[in-house]
Amino acid sequence: MATRREFDTTILLLVVVLTCFGVVMVYSSSSIMAAKRFNDGFFFLKRQGLYAAAGFLIMAAAMHIDYRFWRRLTLLGLAAAVIFLIAVLIPGVGANVGGASRWLRFPGFSVQPAELAKLAMVFYLAHSLARKKDKLHSFKLGFLPYMLVVGCLLGLLLLQPDLGSAIVIAVVALTMLLVAGARLSYLLSVALMALPVLYLAIMQVDYRRRRILAFLDPWDDPFNTGFQILQSWTAFGLGGLLGKGLGEGQQKLFYLPEAHTDFIFSVVGEELGFIGVLVVTAMFLVFCLRGIRIAQQAPDDYGRHLAFGLTFLIGMGAFINMGVVLGLLPTKGLALPLLSYGGTSLLTTLFAVGVLLNISRQTGEVKA
Repeated sequence: MATRREFDTTILLLVVVLTCFGVVMVYSSSSIMAAKRFNDGFFFLKRQGLYAAAGFLIMAAAMHIDYRFWRRLTLLGLAAAVIFLIAVLIPGVGANVGGASRWLRFPGFSVQPAELAKLAMVFYLAHSLARKKDKLHSFKLGFLPYMLVVGCLLGLLLLQPDLGSAIVIAVVALTMLLVAGARLSYLLSVALMALPVLYLAIMQVDYRRRRILAFLDPWDDPFNTGFQILQSWTAFGLGGLLGKGLGEGQQKLFYLPEAHTDFIFSVVGEELGFIGVLVVTAMFLVFCLRGIRIAQQAPDDYGRHLAFGLTFLIGMGAFINMGVVLGLLPTKGLALPLLSYGGTSLLTTLFAVGVLLNISRQTGEVKA
């Protein structure tokens, strides 16, 4: 007999707190810039607040829809993600910003297909790994098809170009395959073959090469390529142990680029100090641990793969962003889940959390 239990209240509470905190930090980090650019200091606050409200509704709906329902839409979702990734490359359809075509513009809002592609890939792998688990040890029948699908997504992302999202998808896919039982030799072979491609993708493109050099020695060009990370370090240094106080940060005043998106964690460090940084990091860590526990207790293979994939996707996104703003990783242009400004990222993350919470509500078959 199948039994139900309550949703994982720890994850639910963590996500609600992080999202609401994110709305506050978006306002704190963007109000001055928004007032100068849009003559409205509440511009980003109002939009992020609407995204959060819509995201909570989506999360609530996903919490109450059996996660197995989404399995029927797996191929449709994957096809839609591919179509959107192609659409952004079409001149006049995709919005080109800073030399990259990563957004589809609609009246009043925009969509970043890379975020949809990450979700679609996790759902596809969860569905296929559960269905073909006995063939996973076969390179031709079990491993190669996954590489072709993932390779298609990576190719479309690199054409935008969006190397950061491509790396995320590649790492999540290989990790899900490893956890599912794929041969380590297959995974290592793919990783080794990808290294020359990754090297060329970075070192043969000027701005990516300069990012790597800035990561290795930001003081070599402190007013250009090293500017972001040096300003981020300055923000953390100014924050000290307890921070300067919410809203009192100085680096967001046109010193720290992308303060409300990619580098919002730096604003947290300056305004709330080491304690604030530690609390936010701990919350994401607890989220990951609870998510892995949900995966272990899921009632079927599909639920296990899906819960792990969604948890790893969100957790890795968070810790990559933190690593970048702390100077531990090269700049990748990835948002901090739940905190950074951005509608597509927030909505897809809250949907993923809703699905994860639904899995947490399910239990296996037990004897009556």
